[in-house]
Amino acid sequence: MQNKLLLVITTLPSKESATELAKELIEKKLAACIQISAPVCSIYLWQDKVCEEQEYQLQIKCTQACYSVLEQTISQRHPYQVPEIIAIAINDGLPEYINWVNEVTST
Repeated sequence: MQNKLLLVITTLPSKESATELAKELIEKKLAACIQISAPVCSIYLWQDKVCEEQEYQLQIKCTQACYSVLEQTISQRHPYQVPEIIAIAINDGLPEYINWVNEVTST
């Protein structure tokens, strides 16, 4: 039986920190594939102030079964007090890709 796939999104302040986290998640088999975007501009409200920061977005493909450990790992390694960690359910996709994600992340 296959696990439901998720697209998890987080941001980090530097390419180096994004790459380091991505490699750790892949090595621990918590994710099958991670894309790191070019810098994005994040504008948000923090402690009653509008902030604008350059960040690197990670798009993480994983299974529902891996999510809780993946979230915990991101939270522990993340430099922000309240990091963005959101998960979006993947309802459909190329069956071969879905199979591959499940195979790569199975422990």
